[in-house]
Amino acid sequence: MTIEVEGKQQVVHTHADTVKELLEKQNIKLVSKDKVSPGLDAKVKDHMKIMIDKADRFAITVDGEKQELLSTAKTVDELLKERNIQLGEHDVVKPGRGSALKGGENITVEHAFMVSLTVGGQQQQVWSTSITVADLLKKQQVALNELDKVQPSLETIVKKDTAVAVVKVEKVTDVVEVDVPFAEVKKQDPNMDAGTQQVLQQGEAGKLQRTFEVVKENGAEVSRTLQQEVKLKESKERIVAVGTRAVASAAPDLSSRGEGNVVKEFYVEATSYSPYCGGCEGTSAGGYNYKANPNMKLIAVDPRLIPLGTKVWVEGYGYAVAGDTGGAIKGYRIDVLMPTEAQASAWGRKRVKIRILG
Repeated sequence: MTIEVEGKQQVVHTHADTVKELLEKQNIKLVSKDKVSPGLDAKVKDHMKIMIDKADRFAITVDGEKQELLSTAKTVDELLKERNIQLGEHDVVKPGRGSALKGGENITVEHAFMVSLTVGGQQQQVWSTSITVADLLKKQQVALNELDKVQPSLETIVKKDTAVAVVKVEKVTDVVEVDVPFAEVKKQDPNMDAGTQQVLQQGEAGKLQRTFEVVKENGAEVSRTLQQEVKLKESKERIVAVGTRAVASAAPDLSSRGEGNVVKEFYVEATSYSPYCGGCEGTSAGGYNYKANPNMKLIAVDPRLIPLGTKVWVEGYGYAVAGDTGGAIKGYRIDVLMPTEAQASAWGRKRVKIRILG
């Protein structure tokens, strides 16, 4: 009879009754995974052919877990079927399915899973195995430029809970033109009445050209840096003439003066101010233009005590008109007008007699 082991044949003569007894007499040792045809319990017959398929040792790694085994499988598919390993469309097997196997070979199986991939703000779910982020992006045909940001890093191994995000970064140049406001210059003109103005030259805005480097992430601007500024047009000042000539008619008429017309007299606390004080507007509460007539005799009073328009005499100041008011002028207190700040400062604060004239 003929015995064939791994493709090698030998013709033997025997008195054995069964295949098992024949193989033992021929000193052919078997392991549990070896295949013998016909089976070991088959009766030996003249001119019988016995086929022995010896099992090989393999290593198979499934999702990172490795095991060693004996098998007579000749292809990757046969081995996977034998081990009852199910594969999906996106699973990866190395060597590839259908490949012939050699003893001692290592077969790896990686089952695919869904991961979140966001590129440029657009999210999608894609299939992946335990590969690096760089390999995932390559398989998904995601091209990166040198400024793009990737999280996690390209070397990170993708797992089931990994979310991969690619921020698309670009630098662009933005050129804009901006107006430069014109300045206003006021020039005093003694030939014009105080309180009047005249535009001598109309102002014109200038123009600048500015070049910016703009960084965008996923299409949204995140920074803007000025690179260059070029003056395209000079601005032109607006020139205004301001009148300073005094208007004589603005002074009160104090022609009727005399001790005989005294209606009442009493003492008050007197301070002073000038046409150039910080809060002075130029025209009094009684309508007197004291900036145009700084030498006029005018006092600020509390109208509840001294009505506006009343003619008065103030000790150390002279005849005047009650023609103004003030936030701090209450009750027995007055404020006298002085032509200059220096004179106002010199007056100070004093107690004086005031006469109300009829």
